[in-house]
Amino acid sequence: MAILATDIEAMIREAFPEARVSVQGNDGAHFAAEVIDPSFKGMNRVQQQRAVYAALKGKMDGPAGELHALALTTRAPD
Repeated sequence: MAILATDIEAMIREAFPEARVSVQGNDGAHFAAEVIDPSFKGMNRVQQQRAVYAALKGKMDGPAGELHALALTTRAPD
């Protein structure tokens, strides 16, 4: 089953309600997302990205993962 950019955005917003979130992609499998959230302050990029992947609730896990690829940019606000 294909996943939509709006689905990804909703999952990220649920986990990071204060975040600025932008998700692009329309092929159902390959997306790019930018997540800017105050909770990322003091975290390195790997920690930030792991937090976002956790918010996706396993959508990228395993051979049947709905989300094939996500180019992810994360940071704390300036």
